[in-house]
Amino acid sequence: MSTTETSSNYDGLEKMSVHELLVNINREDKTVPLTVEKAIPQIEALVNVTVERLQQGGRLFYIGAGTSGRLGVVDASECPPTYGVPHGMVVGIMAGGDTAIRKAVEFAEDDEQQAWKDLQEHNISDKDIVVGIAASGRTPYVIGGLNACRERGIATGCVVCNAGSAVAAAAEFPVEVVTGPEFVTGSTRMKAGTAQKLVLNMLTTSTMIKLGRVKGNKMVDMQLSNLKLVDRGIRMVMEELSIGRAEAGALLKKYGSVRAAVEAYRNGNGH
Repeated sequence: MSTTETSSNYDGLEKMSVHELLVNINREDKTVPLTVEKAIPQIEALVNVTVERLQQGGRLFYIGAGTSGRLGVVDASECPPTYGVPHGMVVGIMAGGDTAIRKAVEFAEDDEQQAWKDLQEHNISDKDIVVGIAASGRTPYVIGGLNACRERGIATGCVVCNAGSAVAAAAEFPVEVVTGPEFVTGSTRMKAGTAQKLVLNMLTTSTMIKLGRVKGNKMVDMQLSNLKLVDRGIRMVMEELSIGRAEAGALLKKYGSVRAAVEAYRNGNGH
């Protein structure tokens, strides 16, 4: 039996007080970052090939079902506003389609052929990389998609939470984060989901930094899509150029991003 399906280390959950529930959930959650740490060599290999593909004009695709698929969609959707990359550079594809993001689609994950059909709608090519996300490591939708990609010379990776899984066997660059039994037996949206989120954060953050989308420690290409981000952008320009708020705000409004505003000022176009 896979470790994500083994019985919880705790029993009689319904008899615990709220305090006991929270303390014990937290105790389990504390183990997750340490487990992710063990997988850093695998994550590093996946980051390196992802950077290589994206530098050559390729794209990063996530495929998954349930919580795993939703985490991929979330990670993909946050890359454009955070790093100013085009929509479509990182793409999250979910078994059951966009409907399944909000409401489970029964048996969608059991179709081995569908992931490749979904990828074809995006004109997938051997310039791209496809990362399957599956806590159990045995989701047919993900296995079928990765196998179809490998047959066509498309780079593949995965994030799974069991050792020796079929999903990992189908991927060239597997990441295996063995999180063990869940607090509620089999509820892989908990520790396994947390581990997957951490790994996806590491993957896209490291990739975007290596693609030049961060300067120092700042998101200089972020989209100015709300007042909070505009204010952050103004403060970044002020700090970088040692100028006042009004001048920084005018520069940012004119050039549309922190990077463009700073470069224009330094090239003599902002004075």
